[in-house]
Amino acid sequence: MHSDVNGTSLETILDKAESGASLDAIEISRILSIDRFEEKAALFAAARRIRTKHTGNKVFLYGFLYLSTYCRNNCSFCFYRASNSISVRYRKSQAEIVDAARLLADSGVHLIDLTMGEDPVYFDEEGFEHLAEIVESVTAATELPVMISPGLVGDEILGMLKDSGALWYACYQETHNRSLFEEIRPGQDFDLRRDVKTSARRLGLLTEDGILSGIGESRADMVLSLQAMRTLDTDQVRVMSFVPQKGTPLSAHPPADPGEELKIIATMRLLFPDRLIPASLDIGGLEGLQDRLNAGANVVTSLVPPGEGLAGVAQRNLDIDNARRTVAIVEPVIRECGLTSASKAEYGSWVDARLEGMKAESGC
Repeated sequence: MHSDVNGTSLETILDKAESGASLDAIEISRILSIDRFEEKAALFAAARRIRTKHTGNKVFLYGFLYLSTYCRNNCSFCFYRASNSISVRYRKSQAEIVDAARLLADSGVHLIDLTMGEDPVYFDEEGFEHLAEIVESVTAATELPVMISPGLVGDEILGMLKDSGALWYACYQETHNRSLFEEIRPGQDFDLRRDVKTSARRLGLLTEDGILSGIGESRADMVLSLQAMRTLDTDQVRVMSFVPQKGTPLSAHPPADPGEELKIIATMRLLFPDRLIPASLDIGGLEGLQDRLNAGANVVTSLVPPGEGLAGVAQRNLDIDNARRTVAIVEPVIRECGLTSASKAEYGSWVDARLEGMKAESGC
């Protein structure tokens, strides 16, 4: 393999990562700069070896329920931004959510991901007691861990949701470049959104952070984001390719190069060897799953039950109604990659180990 201008070969960097050593910003940038087929193949192979070392050949499965597509924010990349008049809006009732969660649980998922926009009903009117009731009902009905994505909330609400049964809190920064953040999340507070993950961890919740690829970031911006997530000690890290949405300021922005997302997934595996890294069905659907797993992902996310009137995020209709975002359909793809779906007990063991590590860090 050829060397970069500083004489460091990709092979040397990959060997360093496989040895368990931490990579610096220059080395991360070098990985993200590769474009030759043989270098990408070497990167993906190294990511798979690291994944095998830390989590074996097991893949975890996440059911996804988009509870409400109403949102008070005007993120420039999101179809569900408040001012988008063509966005399809709905709020699912508690009974509808529990029924869909049961379908997912029966299909074999390991976790129920309850996602919503920053719905004004919760933030401005009813408060979050109703969401806490939903979490409690889903937990009781499925006996599965629950991830919540309610947006930017304070410690009191985080504590309430944790007490109701939530195990995970997801809040995506999208980028750690402050100027770019202000462009894509106008009117939102960069520091509060970053720091809420620390608050959630302090309260005993596992956390997920995420970034967008192809939104206008530079390579240095991506390195910054990866290092920031490493500093936060995030339990699950994800990247998703930007998809232009009708009715948004970025509707004419070019779509992201899917190859960049794969490189970032593999780089995440090098930087977060023992963490959970999703392969989302929300971007490339079933057709894109194998590439993401082969890049080092160990979670399949955005499994959505068909026929329930539920939407995805970036690809709100992709593969849902034709039942191609189900456990039964993705499992053959998982096996083709030499992997296997974990048992619920195996997922529970991973979670328990992370929670014990958090307690040890805090001295509890």
